Amino acid sequence: MERVEVHASFGGRQEVWRHESASLGTIQQVGVYLPPQAVQGEKCPALLWLSGLTCNEQNFITKAGAQAIAAELGWILIVPDTSPRGEQVADAEGYDLGQGAGFYVNATQEPWAAHYRMDDYVNIELRELAAANFPVNGHWAISGHSMGGHGALTSALRNPGLYTSASAFSPIVAPSQVPWGQKAFTAYLGDEPAVWAEYDSVELITSGSNPELPLLCDFGDADDFLEVQLQPQRLQEALDRSGRRNARIRLQPGYDHSYYFVSTFFADHLKWHHAQIGAGS
Repeated sequence: MERVEVHASFGGRQEVWRHESASLGTIQQVGVYLPPQAVQGEKCPALLWLSGLTCNEQNFITKAGAQAIAAELGWILIVPDTSPRGEQVADAEGYDLGQGAGFYVNATQEPWAAHYRMDDYVNIELRELAAANFPVNGHWAISGHSMGGHGALTSALRNPGLYTSASAFSPIVAPSQVPWGQKAFTAYLGDEPAVWAEYDSVELITSGSNPELPLLCDFGDADDFLEVQLQPQRLQEALDRSGRRNARIRLQPGYDHSYYFVSTFFADHLKWHHAQIGAGS
């Protein structure tokens, strides 16, 4: 790994690292915030943050205002890019497919299968890389925004025991049923609905995946994408049917899809993740 940025922040360090990814076959960048506790050598819990369409590692680390609460609570923040990148990587016109739009799946269809393996990258390679290079104490939480909220929920639901808790801002909860997800899944995964279901939070909850996982989701009621692309009612209905005890959906009045929304409630989310460590111990 090569460190390409470092900035003092709330007694800790906001860093950006570059590394060669075996999963993706590309050079990737990842933001890492080390709170003062980690800088001083203490092992800390880690939150993996997954960003949304068109984003890279910079959006969250510069817009979310996350470093202050991470420093207070002593959390490492791991912030990858949203897709493989490079001249050799397949791309498409538009913002919702290709580079910047990996959807956190392992693609099986050409020309995407060669590099678009974001599921493996996030949940295996990046976690191993972080554990080998930073003082992570073994407690991992996951969160994300929009497409990244989808990735956070499905990563945790698909992998029992990997994450202590999962939260999301404005997640795409039923990608199999909405235009963003249908476009991406058809390209990356083909036409088989059973394969799509493996990366669909509503389908995973309905099938009983990881039933004890604590979940927290926030949506803004002024979000332009709420009715067509996000459809939180589908998630609520799946949770109600499943009888999950430790899941909460909140609709925040007046908030939209932007990082103004994320920055307003991120501290609340990290405090909630912090409390789950104690609740699960």
